[in-house]
Amino acid sequence: MARNTSGRGQRDLKVKVKTARGRKLSSTRWLQRQLNDPYVHRAKAEGFRGRAAFKIMELDDRYHFLQPGGRIVDLGCAPGGWLQVAVPRVNALGEMQNKPQGRVIGIDIQEVEPVAGVELLEMDFMADGADTRLREMLGGAADVVMSDMAAKSSGHKQTDHLRIISLCEAAAYFAFDVLDPGGTFVAKVLAGGAEGDLQQVLKQKFEKVANVKPPASRSDSSEKFVVAMGFRG
Repeated sequence: MARNTSGRGQRDLKVKVKTARGRKLSSTRWLQRQLNDPYVHRAKAEGFRGRAAFKIMELDDRYHFLQPGGRIVDLGCAPGGWLQVAVPRVNALGEMQNKPQGRVIGIDIQEVEPVAGVELLEMDFMADGADTRLREMLGGAADVVMSDMAAKSSGHKQTDHLRIISLCEAAAYFAFDVLDPGGTFVAKVLAGGAEGDLQQVLKQKFEKVANVKPPASRSDSSEKFVVAMGFRG
């Protein structure tokens, strides 16, 4: 069924938020943007835990890395929107009787509300032995490692850029340890120059590396996603 991602057909009048006492102007702008964001409305209507669910949905619609029978690992998985998308696509609940049943594992340092069909690990993926623990849980290697992690904003653009690139690099090296040959790595990065070294490493490790800004990613955001396919092992 085709979905309307353009926001057409919705009311044209935008919600305006007045600046309240004690609320920063930046907070008011954020709230107004949320109230007028069609993806936020869609997430609520379709039962997803956040608008980010549509980002992984759009990436998979294009590159088809979430396949029935796949073993998927989501790093920094809270609040769980990406997990919700992965479960039906890899048949983690076994609802597609003629398709292989996949597995979805979510990893986060904080407790995450359960998602049907998902196995949750409350741990730091950068801790010693985390890769071994995951492999033991899977009984082997993963087919996809994905990450929508972002460091807490400092308000300084360059600092935030370096922080998120560091997180992405850590996720990539974790993926190198747990991916099966032919596997896929998907992660959020920020455009800004410092991601060049990471791109070079990924091009050495994978057959194909694409940089994509899905439609669900806000136009005024510097975020993009790297999709690295065909892990060389």
